[in-house]
Amino acid sequence: MTTRYRIDLAYDGAAFHGWARQDGLRTVQGVLEHWITTVLRLGAPAELTVAGRTDAGVHARGQVAHLDLPDEDLAPELLRRLGRVLPGDVVVHAVSVAPDGFDARFAAIWRRYVFRLCDRSPDPLERHLAVRVRGALDVAATHAAASSLVGLHDFGAFCKQREGATTIREMLECRAERAPSGLLEVTLRADAFCHSMVRSVVGALVDVGTGRRDAAWFAGLIDRPARAGEVTVLPPHGLVLEEVGYPADTDLAARARAARARRDEPAPTDPAQQEDRPR
Repeated sequence: MTTRYRIDLAYDGAAFHGWARQDGLRTVQGVLEHWITTVLRLGAPAELTVAGRTDAGVHARGQVAHLDLPDEDLAPELLRRLGRVLPGDVVVHAVSVAPDGFDARFAAIWRRYVFRLCDRSPDPLERHLAVRVRGALDVAATHAAASSLVGLHDFGAFCKQREGATTIREMLECRAERAPSGLLEVTLRADAFCHSMVRSVVGALVDVGTGRRDAAWFAGLIDRPARAGEVTVLPPHGLVLEEVGYPADTDLAARARAARARRDEPAPTDPAQQEDRPR
């Protein structure tokens, strides 16, 4: 008998080789699983399932994972012990008993990322959190291009192709705005994201915002099934996973079942009926 726990966490991705465990490399999953196994004195290594597998150098403020443990109320003790041993670049904010049907990855209905860009004299305190852009960004042009991505599309032009995987995703929100700090923030919220999708989308938006490309070029990328070689993949340090959304507790199991199926073609807009391969 086991109990499923939800873990809410954040990390600075600069010194990690991404989320996923890799032999000989420092990863977020590897660090967390090591310390969970150690502090709870588990007989077998802990195994975490995460809402979104971030790449090397990408940060997270609102990451979610789950973990199955012996049927005891371990949440308060695990939170306390991890707070004592985890390195400073990863923090567990909360550990709680997950509701029935919860799956950090497959029950999620959306992930929200923010990519931060700097097009002015850089603040040295921001250099690890925002990507420097050559030339001034036209916020209106960037936002107009970004908003055209909202809806169900094939994002193949922006993704690294993986055999057997689909590049169809539903973009629920995509906008660009100037933050009070002066940085340009691009917010993207979708049911799921393909590998390198966000960094490629923002790379194309930068080309439009700086005037190197026009709106017609960007429009031509939408629903293009093959990777576009002219699209720049921006560095990872400007990207933060800000939040993961889940349905009501009563809908968790149904969402997880639907999300495990592969999406081959445009699907209904009802999240409970959509199929994806969450990332």
